[in-house]
Amino acid sequence: MVSRVGVVSDDFRKQVLGYGLTTAQILYRMPDHPSLLQTYVWQNYDLFPNFPALKDFLSFLQQKLEGPLFAVTVAHSKLIKPAELRAIDGVFRLH
Repeated sequence: MVSRVGVVSDDFRKQVLGYGLTTAQILYRMPDHPSLLQTYVWQNYDLFPNFPALKDFLSFLQQKLEGPLFAVTVAHSKLIKPAELRAIDGVFRLH
């Protein structure tokens, strides 16, 4: 049996470093039917306000999609806020 005490997920580490959950609704035109829009929802941890992960993904989409991007709507929320991060019983360790 493997003990998982003290193991912290990469997602939690990102949250402690200031990343927040970012959701983007991406609308793009269908290549064969330009009057139709297709939607894609992307979600990942990213840094506000520059959104480097989202920018990388949008760059990838623009290279791979045959239809052009129409609109991108972004929502962002920090899941851990400074007031919520505090020591319990005097011990708080990050590895």
